[in-house]
Amino acid sequence: MRRFLLLAMALCYASARNITSTPNTRYIQGNNTDEKEALNFLLAYDREASAMCNNVMNTQWDFNTNITESTKQRMLETQLEYAKFQKDVWATATTFKWKTFRDPSIRRQFKVLSVLGRAALPEEKLKEIQQLLADMRDIYSRNRVCPYVKQPKNASLPIRMESVKCNLALDPDLTRIMAKSKDDNELTYMWQQWHDETGRPLRSKFMRYVELSNEAARLNGFKDTGDQWRASYDIEDFNSELDELWMGLRPLYQQLHAYVRRRLHHQHGKIVPLDGPIPAHLLGNMWAQSWSNLYDTTVPFPNKNSMDVTLSLKRQGYDPVRMFQLADQFFVSLGMKSVPDSFWTASMLEKPLDREVVCHASAWDFCNGRDFRIKQCTEVTMEDLTTAHHELGHIQYYMQYVNQPLAFREGANPGFHEAIGDVVALSVSTPKHMQKIGLLDKAADDPEVDINYLYSMALDKIAFLPFGFLLDQWRWKVFSGEIPFDQMNKAWWDLRLRYQGVAPPVNRSEHDFDAGAKYHVPANTPYIRYFVSFVLQFQLHKVLCEASGHVGPLHKCDIYQSREAGKLLAELLKLGSSKPWPDAIRILTRGRTSRMDPGAIMEYFQPLMEWLQKQNTEEKAGWRGMNSGITIKTTWVAVVLSFVITLVFSRLW
Repeated sequence: MRRFLLLAMALCYASARNITSTPNTRYIQGNNTDEKEALNFLLAYDREASAMCNNVMNTQWDFNTNITESTKQRMLETQLEYAKFQKDVWATATTFKWKTFRDPSIRRQFKVLSVLGRAALPEEKLKEIQQLLADMRDIYSRNRVCPYVKQPKNASLPIRMESVKCNLALDPDLTRIMAKSKDDNELTYMWQQWHDETGRPLRSKFMRYVELSNEAARLNGFKDTGDQWRASYDIEDFNSELDELWMGLRPLYQQLHAYVRRRLHHQHGKIVPLDGPIPAHLLGNMWAQSWSNLYDTTVPFPNKNSMDVTLSLKRQGYDPVRMFQLADQFFVSLGMKSVPDSFWTASMLEKPLDREVVCHASAWDFCNGRDFRIKQCTEVTMEDLTTAHHELGHIQYYMQYVNQPLAFREGANPGFHEAIGDVVALSVSTPKHMQKIGLLDKAADDPEVDINYLYSMALDKIAFLPFGFLLDQWRWKVFSGEIPFDQMNKAWWDLRLRYQGVAPPVNRSEHDFDAGAKYHVPANTPYIRYFVSFVLQFQLHKVLCEASGHVGPLHKCDIYQSREAGKLLAELLKLGSSKPWPDAIRILTRGRTSRMDPGAIMEYFQPLMEWLQKQNTEEKAGWRGMNSGITIKTTWVAVVLSFVITLVFSRLW
């Protein structure tokens, strides 16, 4: 009934417009100057859109937590219905001359509604792109690979592969192997299996998706999809801003890279040359985006107590539900909201054994102001405890801005949403906090313990930065055509080499599609938000620490139980996206700045930076290829000679 109300309004207003009803201009408007009528339209839209959104979210949840053909088709049907609804809304919204309205909140809502998104496509193409996206997520989530089978030295016959069950999933199987295995051959095998079996089937679907997505973006007045994604940050030259941030952070990453490379060289020999990139399969993570799993074998001061509380969690009988209860209690200690009772009954906090699911952790807002859920295949580890706090950060954001209009129920910019949970995790991970909640016996005041702690944080936070930066650099260039389809994989590894200093462990070619082996590519999730969030979280952390009255080094701050910090954080979250994000930063910092600033990260890690520089005095930080512009791809090939193993570079393109 509600949809028909908006449709009737759209038909009524169509004759009042002097512009075409086909979206092809950015942020278009019509001639209706009645601001009171516009407000009534927004109120009606908010009610109807919230109900429609709830329906879509329910079917998406059903598919993500039970991957079947029937749940996929039902999801696609509701997505198509919602797209038609959006088209009706757009037809009405763009009859108003909203740019002349006096109320800035009304203008801002209409700006959101004037961008139609994929719904601008003709119906058949809309169906096609929705099907492509569902199929790509399906391929990624269902992929299973064969286990590594090591041939016994004295075996007379080869192992029959038909007797081996190829049922290893990314989570938890491959993730665990990449984290724990010390066998170079097994790591190489698992890396290649996942990238081959996931990326290759996605390649042609991704190319068609790019074509359709770009068509939709142009219909909305953008040059391409990358241009549309960047517009959500409201910065005229967003790329230059990102480059400036990266250049400020790069010296710290290079020092960390040099130290880790040297330690891996001692463990693996010439396969890790001291002046080159690191083979991507040796960094403890399928995408080399987090190096936390290297901590035990590369820790600066191994005789000091470990900061990893995984064993303590298991000894004390923690399960996934109790881990999330602990995370929820942190927010409550700040005077913020606790999750509703329905969260505990409706969420998926463990991987079910009876069906296929999308394991990638995510937080869900069902658009009705009371239904919030998390989907996570939680394991009892310190890493997943941190993830629990991160995901509940999203939920806290949802609950805080619940009274905003639907158009404003999102982060101040996409990076804000990712930063909120992580800013809490910066307190949670401190030895001081772990001692408070009984997961660590004691938190000694010891400079060597501090270096170990900062190093463990850097393996996660600093190691991630170039990957978070480059993924969308690659995707934006594909969208714009700067990277042609027949050079996608070469360009992917060029950027991995240039920014991250890693290389594939085996030969790669354009038959491969290695970017597709990362969930966010087939899932169509913009990624630069994570890079932005890593800058913002330290900036927010510093402000909240000041509010809490913390005195001392930034890395020792724990805002737990600080109502002052919680009040300031809630003030930010309640805004949603109702204000431009520079205004949100200005409010948070009490007017000191409106820009993203890497200074807080550098302050946090300053003791580690000084220590790393001393450790790296005998070698130059950096690697071959990092500043050359990268026109040829290099890769690692082990060549066994009679008396030595030599690493050679081979040209693949």
